[in-house]
Amino acid sequence: MTAGIIRELARECGFELAGVAAAEPGPEGTPERAWYREWVASGFAGEMRYLAGHGAAVRDDPRNLLASARSVVCVGKLYNTPWPYSTQFDAGDRAWISRYAWGEDYHGVVRRGLERLDAMLRERAGAGFESKISVDTAPLLERSYARMAGLGWIGKNTCLINQQGGSWFFLGELLVSLAIDADAPPPDRCGTCRRCIDACPTGAIVPAGPWFTVDSRRCISYLTIELRGAIAVEHRAGMGRHVFGCDICQDVCPWNRRAAATSDPAFGPRAFAPPLEALAAVTEGEFHSMFRGTPVTRARYAGFVRNVAIAMGNRKLEQLR
Repeated sequence: MTAGIIRELARECGFELAGVAAAEPGPEGTPERAWYREWVASGFAGEMRYLAGHGAAVRDDPRNLLASARSVVCVGKLYNTPWPYSTQFDAGDRAWISRYAWGEDYHGVVRRGLERLDAMLRERAGAGFESKISVDTAPLLERSYARMAGLGWIGKNTCLINQQGGSWFFLGELLVSLAIDADAPPPDRCGTCRRCIDACPTGAIVPAGPWFTVDSRRCISYLTIELRGAIAVEHRAGMGRHVFGCDICQDVCPWNRRAAATSDPAFGPRAFAPPLEALAAVTEGEFHSMFRGTPVTRARYAGFVRNVAIAMGNRKLEQLR
């Protein structure tokens, strides 16, 4: 089994990117052995306690998920659509929902593709092997293994960036007990560019030793999705009209200027940039009905209404005067 065959099968399963990394920790001195634990120790995880503690200690070795793992098959699923970026759209009374959450929850989409890939690998391998699927919820450094598998480099905004495709990709992994020749990581091509850093309205992209990282406590995505309770006053103005997530650091990235767009209907918007006034009036039942099957429900009704109120205040809409 070769990485070339893996890419061929992955394309048949609907993945635009695929590669193979060894199922072991990254070598000493590489970002994979430094970034995450230092990030947690610096408090950058905010209140996301599930990212710290025991979860932090096991993330840099896939064999903690599958003891027999020898290879990590990493895949990328394109979710960019032809709709405008947030930086190209400025209707004052409209809310912004992060592009990844417009359509069907990606966990199910990526998992179904990986299940199909697993089945196809079993047909090709001619022998049994153990496997485990991971899509975002297991303790695994997904971006790091995707980098080692050659899918892209990790940008200053901490997104995985592919030279040909940009950063609009959902990631998933198939851990297998098969020994497959690993791919090589690509060079970092962010260079001296600071567009994501300078564009972030809350200053969430900060230096961390020789690299940059995201301080979740200032990140609009964290504030609107993960944070429970009140949002600090000093961060509210920077949130603008974002009510769930944020795309700014990807929208301004030069590598996304010519990013391809998917034709997969799963990721198209149910309602592009819905009116803030309409969102402010939804009941809890209407919220769950409106966003059922999408990532937006992660914010919960109380958090979503909180975000809408802040967005309306930032846009100085007459309804709140």
